[in-house]
Amino acid sequence: MLMRTDPFRELDRLTQQLTGPGTWSRPSAMPMDAYREGDEYVVAFDLPGVTADAIDIDVERNMLKVKAERRPAAKTDDVQMELSERPLGVFSRQIVLADTLDTERIRADYDAGVLTLRIPIAERAKPRKISVVAGAGDGRKEISG
Repeated sequence: MLMRTDPFRELDRLTQQLTGPGTWSRPSAMPMDAYREGDEYVVAFDLPGVTADAIDIDVERNMLKVKAERRPAAKTDDVQMELSERPLGVFSRQIVLADTLDTERIRADYDAGVLTLRIPIAERAKPRKISVVAGAGDGRKEISG
């Protein structure tokens, strides 16, 4: 069996302990992937343990803002925490979207702790063929598209 080691794991844990959980005024970052799939731009955020109603997505012009809050599990008096490494608090990410994306038709799905946003590529940004027509002998050319 292979074991992956991360030399910065303890540093990350110490930083999290010192800075504490994210707050609405100072949120922590959330990991994400972004890629193009066909005629859509896809952005996926890891948000395990976050309920769908604790996710807030806003778009203003070309700025996409995603905020989520992971709350602690309800504990009873007889629970004694031995180890707590899962971060709690507020997580946030801001992304500047290209003008070639259609922000009016963003779809959001949340499944198995992954928030997936699908943003269609705008029609004006899709490649198109432009034909060139030679003029009637006067040297002019007409370009249509």
